[in-house]
Amino acid sequence: MRVDLFDFDLPRDLIAERPVHPRDAARLLHVHGDILDDLGIRDLPRLLGAGDVLVFNDTRVIPARLAGRRGEAGVEVTLHERVGADRWKAFARPAKKLRLGDTVDFGPALAATVVEKGEAGEVLLAFERCGDDLMAAIEAEGNLPLPPYIRQGKADESDRTDYQTVFAREKGAVAAPTAGLHFTPELLAALDAAGVRRAMLTLHVGAGTFLPVKAEDTRDHRMHRERGTITVQAAEAINAARAAGGRVVAVGTTSLRLLESAAGPDGTLAPFDGATDIFITPGYRFRAVDALMTNFHLPRSTLFMLVSAFSGLERMKGAYAHAMAAGYRFYSYGDACLLHREDLP
Repeated sequence: MRVDLFDFDLPRDLIAERPVHPRDAARLLHVHGDILDDLGIRDLPRLLGAGDVLVFNDTRVIPARLAGRRGEAGVEVTLHERVGADRWKAFARPAKKLRLGDTVDFGPALAATVVEKGEAGEVLLAFERCGDDLMAAIEAEGNLPLPPYIRQGKADESDRTDYQTVFAREKGAVAAPTAGLHFTPELLAALDAAGVRRAMLTLHVGAGTFLPVKAEDTRDHRMHRERGTITVQAAEAINAARAAGGRVVAVGTTSLRLLESAAGPDGTLAPFDGATDIFITPGYRFRAVDALMTNFHLPRSTLFMLVSAFSGLERMKGAYAHAMAAGYRFYSYGDACLLHREDLP
């Protein structure tokens, strides 16, 4: 499909610079059929039914933005995929300053060697530390990688809390699963009281989620891999909820992409432990997910393509036009919408 079909104009003042507090005070646009309801996140318990299962991503954002030096030259890298105990793929700026074999110093306790160079500024770094020792050094030397459209990507102390979900546990993401940012203990208690179940998976969101789609046709865009895990227990719980008539509700596009990667032709989930580069565009046949809660996404982005595949391109264009006219807040710290699959009644 032509990428320009997914374009729209968004006023800059609708991009949220900070989240609302408390988290569950954000707005929620409920898109069901051709009906658009302006609601709030706290309305979720009455929109979902007993036996439905919310699927959350429990990844934790690491301080993946590292400022380093190669000799006298300054270099910034953003880690995006761990590929070994001591190795990370990363995006470097400016990448032209780096050659194979160069050593980059990121601080007194952290250095790496460039062992591969790829396209679009991507490099493979081999660190002098590994495992938990490497992660501790990254935590000490790195900065939180806010998306570039939020305060030019410059995080401050409040973002250390604001940019993590209440479920954040498994370290490895370089971007937050932002739909999960809206949940509070109070909201979870209300969902429990309504009989809504929950399940956890892990998808370590990569920096590739920030990359624009530069191709003119979706067939020519390459997705970066992200690593994920669905345990045996989680797969069994989700399959049991569906078998009992409950809906599978993905909280965020990250949860949806991993669920769809792990689903069989009949929608049955299998345990998963590996990488996925699934790219969902209109025409994709969904197997595992019945409803999706997600924030509002960038024009021409793979995520807007995903929601258009899920609920219909024209319906989502209309929903986004309504959201902009109604002053909804967009992107990572913004409001959310609850979507239903176009092919389900």
